[in-house]
Amino acid sequence: MQIAIIIPVHNRLELTKKTLFDLSDNVKDIHECAFPIVLVDDGSSDGTASWVAETYPAVHILQGNGNLWWSGGVNLGVKYALEELKTDYILLWNNDITVVKNYFQTLLHILKNSNNKTIIGSKILVAEKPDIVWSMGGYFDPVSGKHGMFGYFEKNDEKYEKALEVDWLAGMGTVIPGNIIEKIGYWDNINFPQYHGDSDFTYRAKRKGYSVIVHPALKIYNRTKSSGIDHSGSFKQLLRLMTDNRSKINFRKNLMFYRLYAKSYRAFLYLYWRYCLIFGGFFKWKVLEFLGVRKKRIY
Repeated sequence: MQIAIIIPVHNRLELTKKTLFDLSDNVKDIHECAFPIVLVDDGSSDGTASWVAETYPAVHILQGNGNLWWSGGVNLGVKYALEELKTDYILLWNNDITVVKNYFQTLLHILKNSNNKTIIGSKILVAEKPDIVWSMGGYFDPVSGKHGMFGYFEKNDEKYEKALEVDWLAGMGTVIPGNIIEKIGYWDNINFPQYHGDSDFTYRAKRKGYSVIVHPALKIYNRTKSSGIDHSGSFKQLLRLMTDNRSKINFRKNLMFYRLYAKSYRAFLYLYWRYCLIFGGFFKWKVLEFLGVRKKRIY
């Protein structure tokens, strides 16, 4: 068995150093499966490619021109892994995550008891506060329009210790059999170059009849402070986030997802209501901060 680990990166060399050490340390004693690492360096200017080549010569390095974004980087890495390495499975990874010590042994056990019609997700915990869940997979109701992640910033308790069938998965700690990609195609780097690239792919697989299941024994820790961008209290920045590819509130990308998958006008009303809440929440906290009330962070 061979599981190719795909890591798209753009700068942030210090994070890449940590995740490559973490991966190498956790797979070095596993002999019943190969874990080739495919690092897609999308035009980094911090010496990522040269450092990786010198320090980890076994890592397969693919170069981008800085315009691949997440989905394009994943596509390049996955295509290489399937066509050149002839890998059985794809494991999507980020350079800002770490794993529990038995992660890969647990993964192999799950795969041996799974089939090639199931996409497997990991329980993602907040690295800065490990008793808090960041994601146990996602949900999307095409009629009501409700869309989000199970366990988002909730306490990691017993309700998140059972395998959970979900609608979509985040693009880290996600394992996809190669045959599923051959059946449904690659990630949509045109419509969803960054956000929704992961949810679109896994939700598309779900609609095609494949199972999407999160296994809580597969625990990874995500450095949430290094993921995405926020408005930092600036209204100008908030408006910019509405069109920024790196932003999860990019209006055009969210609308595109709903246009592809929503099945009622109610779903679009829910989407618009979410934006009302975003702007309403922004101004609410501006007023409260003026009155001396500070927003309490979860970590």
